[in-house]
Amino acid sequence: MLDSVASVASRVARAVSGVVVGVDDALVADVAVLVHPAPHVELAGRLLSNGVPVVSLSDDLDDVRALLDLDHRARSNGAALVVGAAMSPGLSGLLARHLATQLAVVDEIHVAMHGTAGPACARQHHSALGGTSLGYHDRAWVERPAGAGRELCWFPEPINSYDCYRAEMPDPLLLQRVFPTAGRLSARMSATRRDRFTARLPMLRPPHREGGLGGLRVEVRGALANGARETLIIGTALRSAVAAAVVGATMTRWVLQNPATHGVVILGDEQLPTHDLLAAVQTAGVRLYEFTGVARPLQE
Repeated sequence: MLDSVASVASRVARAVSGVVVGVDDALVADVAVLVHPAPHVELAGRLLSNGVPVVSLSDDLDDVRALLDLDHRARSNGAALVVGAAMSPGLSGLLARHLATQLAVVDEIHVAMHGTAGPACARQHHSALGGTSLGYHDRAWVERPAGAGRELCWFPEPINSYDCYRAEMPDPLLLQRVFPTAGRLSARMSATRRDRFTARLPMLRPPHREGGLGGLRVEVRGALANGARETLIIGTALRSAVAAAVVGATMTRWVLQNPATHGVVILGDEQLPTHDLLAAVQTAGVRLYEFTGVARPLQE
């Protein structure tokens, strides 16, 4: 696991009975997990050129775009490159695939997230609200200013409801790769009025060391085999850092167990064992909550 802060790397190494080494030593590793702030692409390219599989937890849109372009390098060097192995993107893709298996046709996928995993994540959250959101609408890419498009989203308890807004998030880009038939894809994040108004300014105060409770909500719309329209919703509520760490660790284990996998890997791909991966995520403590409400006629 590569970290840009030496003191943090030392504490993590002690916790897992490991040692701290330089980047050059990682060039002969069995797998490298990139958890430092974006960009990851330069280091990922260097590792892949040496045949080292890479698991990236980057949630920066430009960085994710660049990582996807490393597919040829990964394949030519016989290594896997897992792109977006955090909560969002990452767990969002697994949950979307889980819901998609219940439908005959998938038309729309909408992702919403709440909370941050730590200081670097909080800075990325701040930047994402001040950037340009990417969406997929009627099979065409649409770019809109982030911080707009308010939508009230309900997350599992104890988070409940938050206003969520378009943000510069890579989820639609990755989801379109693994759900090419879906006509509409979107991603939003929760934000307060202050978050939105200050998004294009430097952060007014340092972020907290620990991001605290976070949430993820994935909504998939489509049709059943009988043609009936259906909307399925699933989510989770726990510390964002824990969710990201669990997904990253799960994908790292999968890469080690599947050395023949080469090229870019995106969570949500139908070729992945989504059921097994989600089972491992849940065993590690990530609880999933699926909306099971049944519509009833209004009482007169």
